[in-house]
Amino acid sequence: MQLRYSFRLYPNTVQQAALARAFGCARVAFNDAVRAREDARKAQQPFPKIGELSTRLITQAKQTVERSWLGEVSAVVLQQSLRDVETAYRNFFASLKGTRKGPRIGPPRFKSRKDARQSIRFTANARWHLTDSGRLNLPKVGPVKVKWSRTLPATPTSVTVIKDAAGRFFASFVIDTDPAADAARMPATDQTIGIDLGLTHFVVLSDGTKIDSPRFLRRAEKKLKKAQREMSRKQKGSRNREKARLKVARAHAQATDARRQFHHQLSTRLIRENQAIGVEDLAVKGLARTKLAKSVHDAGWSQFVHMLEYKAARYGRTLVKISRFTPTSQVCSQCGVKDGPKPLHIRTWTCAACGAIHDRDHNAAKNVKTAAGLAVTACGAQVRPGLLPAQRDETGSHGFPSEPRAA
Repeated sequence: MQLRYSFRLYPNTVQQAALARAFGCARVAFNDAVRAREDARKAQQPFPKIGELSTRLITQAKQTVERSWLGEVSAVVLQQSLRDVETAYRNFFASLKGTRKGPRIGPPRFKSRKDARQSIRFTANARWHLTDSGRLNLPKVGPVKVKWSRTLPATPTSVTVIKDAAGRFFASFVIDTDPAADAARMPATDQTIGIDLGLTHFVVLSDGTKIDSPRFLRRAEKKLKKAQREMSRKQKGSRNREKARLKVARAHAQATDARRQFHHQLSTRLIRENQAIGVEDLAVKGLARTKLAKSVHDAGWSQFVHMLEYKAARYGRTLVKISRFTPTSQVCSQCGVKDGPKPLHIRTWTCAACGAIHDRDHNAAKNVKTAAGLAVTACGAQVRPGLLPAQRDETGSHGFPSEPRAA
């Protein structure tokens, strides 16, 4: 199984300029490849292969006056941009044919220097390495300071350098995890749990545990309103507006990082303590179009369930998703009688059949566990972790205090 480990980078002024050149050259190579494909489509000619694009847009372009500055960055960065274009077109055509799961996606679009996120990727061919002092040595950039939050469990296969909207730099390493080490880290248990996701309480477990929603965006609203108000008063294109934009982006990044950290800690705790987990497959997109949209986005249910999915696959746990149409809030968890729908303001109710008094969320969590088939059996069968794509936000410092650096 592949995972991504992200760590904060602190390049100096010279290294920031070198990374800016690399971002720009990668963006130009990407746009040139998209333009070449679009020109071939308009001329009703077959799409050029990646080898032909590499020769024309990189090797030959470096020898021209207009593109001679492409030689100032690593050739691997440019090659990876062409591969990104090829992957984007492959996904687009698969989406048109219906062979790709998920919503329809469009063809790749041209990148802009004003994009909030910039990234470049170095593979093993780029000969990047970690120095003895714990720095990340990148070709034509130099040794960059890294803030290590944990030790890398294995040798990375590639590294992606990312600059986010807040102006922060990150190094994202792709790691192949060891199934044996993962199994030893999370020993098997006979515990099972059902989860009911909510807004007042982020999760309510079938054993009665309630975990309040931190509401990171709501807590940062006052700071965000002030920063956005200041940015709106700055002249567009000015340096003061760019400073104000960074202040807004950093406020958003702080709330995002705190939410991600909360999701990681809670999902790891649930995976460690339970062999099987039942969760409801909520229609987040539909709920995000209601008057509760801001609270739904602030909770981040999709990100949390996604973390449960890949951590369950990694550590041999079982995650069962029940249908969103299952009436978990309408059925008595003791006698199984359906009592009908109830408005949201009713938090406790009494079953008309057996007289049991239910807390709405706790009863729903019990019904989720029952509907997932976890209430009858221990469901302790091991699930071997499969091959999954590298997760973007598996781990990382994200500005949190540093611990032992990588070996």
